[in-house]
Amino acid sequence: MLKILVVDDELDIKPLYEQRFAREILSQQVDIYFAHSGEEALGGLADSEVGLILSDINMPGMNGLELLRRVRQKYPKQPPAIMMVTAYGDDENYRQAMRAGADDFLTKPLDFKLLKTKLKDLTAHGHQNTGH
Repeated sequence: MLKILVVDDELDIKPLYEQRFAREILSQQVDIYFAHSGEEALGGLADSEVGLILSDINMPGMNGLELLRRVRQKYPKQPPAIMMVTAYGDDENYRQAMRAGADDFLTKPLDFKLLKTKLKDLTAHGHQNTGH
């Protein structure tokens, strides 16, 4: 089972992800957790086996790029895959995210069909966290 941590300060994203991944959640292919800030996400990672972080870039407090840098420093062995998500698909955000160690970069509104394809690729290439 792939454990996904979605980090976004928008509270309405939780029902959206739960609706779009209803089949995968029911069949226990994915388990989705939510954090509404970079700080909350870091705290939740300490005792969790997250295989993928989907993080918004623009958040109050610790933004997604800072979260990305901290995760890459703190979890160099068996790191979670990290996909950055932003409403601003500009080149500078993309370059910063990739330089800081992002595995992928997605723009809002999210194309969930594309995201699911990317998740299949991730799990096929060994980023899946099986809970061991």
